[in-house]
Amino acid sequence: MAKLYQDDKQFVDMSLVTSPDEVLQSFNELAAAHNHSIPRGQLQEFVQRHFQPVGQELDPWVPEDWKDSPQFLQKISDAKLRAWAEQLHQIWKRLGKKMKPEILSYPERFSLIYSEHPFIVPGGRFVEFYYWDSYWVMEGLLLSEMVSTVKGMLQNFLDLVETYGHIPNGGRVYYLQRSQPPLLTLMMDLYVTHTQNVSFLQESIGTLASELDFWTVNRTVIVNSGGRSYNLNRYYVPYGGPRPESYSKDADLANTVPEGDRENLWTELKAGAESGWDFSSRWLVGGPNPDLLSSIRTSKIVPVDLNAFLCQAEGLMSKFYSRLGNDTEATKYRNLQSQRLAAMEAVLWDEQKGAWFDYDLEKREKNLEFYPSNLTPLWAGCFSDPSVIDKALKYLEDNQILTYQYGIPTSLRNTGQQWDSPNAWAPLQDLVIRGLAKSDSPRTREVAFQLAQNWIRTNFKVYSQTSAMYEKYDISNGGHPGGGGEYEVQEGFGWTNGLALMLLDRYGDQLTSGTQMASLGPHCLVAALLTSFLLH
Repeated sequence: MAKLYQDDKQFVDMSLVTSPDEVLQSFNELAAAHNHSIPRGQLQEFVQRHFQPVGQELDPWVPEDWKDSPQFLQKISDAKLRAWAEQLHQIWKRLGKKMKPEILSYPERFSLIYSEHPFIVPGGRFVEFYYWDSYWVMEGLLLSEMVSTVKGMLQNFLDLVETYGHIPNGGRVYYLQRSQPPLLTLMMDLYVTHTQNVSFLQESIGTLASELDFWTVNRTVIVNSGGRSYNLNRYYVPYGGPRPESYSKDADLANTVPEGDRENLWTELKAGAESGWDFSSRWLVGGPNPDLLSSIRTSKIVPVDLNAFLCQAEGLMSKFYSRLGNDTEATKYRNLQSQRLAAMEAVLWDEQKGAWFDYDLEKREKNLEFYPSNLTPLWAGCFSDPSVIDKALKYLEDNQILTYQYGIPTSLRNTGQQWDSPNAWAPLQDLVIRGLAKSDSPRTREVAFQLAQNWIRTNFKVYSQTSAMYEKYDISNGGHPGGGGEYEVQEGFGWTNGLALMLLDRYGDQLTSGTQMASLGPHCLVAALLTSFLLH
């Protein structure tokens, strides 16, 4: 609360020099000597004496399986983009970390949770691994042919489930109360598809099942619709108190609400962090003042993306169990998936608008605001009627999303939160691009390509100016590093690199680094299609 550091995360990431008991005893003596109001200088001196600077407990690590020129680079026709892709491939060496053995010997001195295998971090202030980030990181690593790095990261996640029953938001003890979007089953599918390592799947299948049980047991909610009741999931973290990594901000924010509402505010902030969208108008809509973070009500929302991720995971579990010859479990997960599909259709799908929408449990209505997450079921393959992909294209046109030339906005509201306009984020681009790319319609697939082209040019342009990749981009005028939220924009950056490599791999023969941005208004589409037709 003394705010010695601009970013609260800095303090909770510092490790102790001696045992917690000794440090506490010294602190209590210091506090008593100053009548519990320690002068700032002495507090600073105390922290320097008893804590180590951030990152001392990690060693830089160059992955052993990193190699000079992975195959996918050959697919990229544009010479500038190929050279850039080589630089992105180099960044993995900068983001590699491994833990020092003392974390295992003295776990009580560290906020890092010990992991046996080295890993790739997002970058910047994030010097530990994060749950959902790691999926896009792994996609990129596999293109870079770094299979054993991916297996090690997967094993770390499986170990966390074995130890704690779930995967925490990130690799620190202060993240243990909450998880993050559940993509572990998808990571396993990615790895097994790439390696055909069925014995690793066999060893891990029980752990994958327990991770999904965590969501079923702790995050399920019953929704009544059309005279029937359905089971769906929400983000929900029933623990009060400020988030340690944003302690002073959460404490200050709580001072703006009545005392009786403070614990509830903190649980909702944690649920917002669990969603990965920390923070967004998605969780503020329907609150007393939808522009203020104190209106957050994450747990009152049934999110489209969470349910699509779980639906996808249930389908994959059914496929895994079939492959392993366990028909009973395969049938169980197939049934769970079809129940969820029915629930998503009944509660979240809107035929008229051609998209899915978050459902407000208190207001008993859909939130019809635009978010890219509204199309997650396409990406996750969680829909039964193939025509929904082309309806989704119309939905994007109706909301004028295709007029944005530098990326798909996170929302159409500018609240100053980082998961809102004018920011655009790599994973959300992927949800829409790969969702549309599944269409049989050439026009819809062409839009997917154009969206990929826009995003690659934004990343490339900013990289050309700054020599850095960012966690998010401001797409309001020309594309810049993003802003807003609780901390400065961070460089690195794991999932941004992963998606850039995926798009360069998928569309490498078509993508160009040129400055001409494509606006996708209907008149431009015809021209784009014609050009594409002539090129082919």
